[in-house]
Amino acid sequence: MFTCLSPGAIGVRVTNLKEAIEAARIGGFEGVEFNPFEVADLEEKQGVDYVNSLFAHAAIRPGAFGLPVDWRGEEAKWREGLAQLPRLARAAAAIGCYRTATWVPPASNELTFLENWRFHVERFKPIAQILADVGCSLGLEFIGPATSRRNYLYPFIYTMEKMLELAEAIGPNVGLLLDSWHWYTSGGTVEGILKLRKKDVVYVHINDAPDGIPREKQIDNRRALPGETGVIDIANFLRALRHIGYDGPVTPEPFKAELAYLASDEERLRTVGAATRSVMHRAFGEE
Repeated sequence: MFTCLSPGAIGVRVTNLKEAIEAARIGGFEGVEFNPFEVADLEEKQGVDYVNSLFAHAAIRPGAFGLPVDWRGEEAKWREGLAQLPRLARAAAAIGCYRTATWVPPASNELTFLENWRFHVERFKPIAQILADVGCSLGLEFIGPATSRRNYLYPFIYTMEKMLELAEAIGPNVGLLLDSWHWYTSGGTVEGILKLRKKDVVYVHINDAPDGIPREKQIDNRRALPGETGVIDIANFLRALRHIGYDGPVTPEPFKAELAYLASDEERLRTVGAATRSVMHRAFGEE
């Protein structure tokens, strides 16, 4: 298990891979999310060894990449993304990264539960197969807060257990992007995590929740730094993941508005990096 940076998740803007790697180094992270389009272009122009050297020189690992397919909208866009995906997945695999992920809306105004289920299976099956061809896994993130689905006609998936059912209907290389925020707001438990298999968890996000707000009233984009309030039991969340064998990236996604008021990107990186290392140390001692 290693700490990983998603620059955009903490309001840090990077324009290329070198900047992303440097941001991770400044924040004290061990890995970083990357843009697979840029990595594929660099590999084709300058070679895989060159891209690997960028990571190695900074002692930063490629952590994961966001699923580069527009699967939610028009069929033409989805098919366009499918056509590009083999190149991008091969590029990621060439630098030793085999994890990608996306989030799944928890409700709909147009599709009933069954219709939505069929839509997601249809859209994700060919994506999963392309990824499987290069040994890559796909993580699906459920959205937990009740406030995220209250204004929709048809609820969809918003728990860990139900998302795993969808993952199993799609393919053997599909599992969870497990976010401590969504785990907490959906009523998840440590015991539930301990029932999972290693293959069930592809990627992990951590954060905390504001204090003094009931679980059912928490709002998705109002979170806290990992370990900041103690509302979410992140230490036992992480210990349970280690127990089932998870050994992938752990990425903070605090969505904390106050980070924007810090003086610089460097301060944001160091603040979030320190909070992330602190909860890892609290969970395991040696990190």
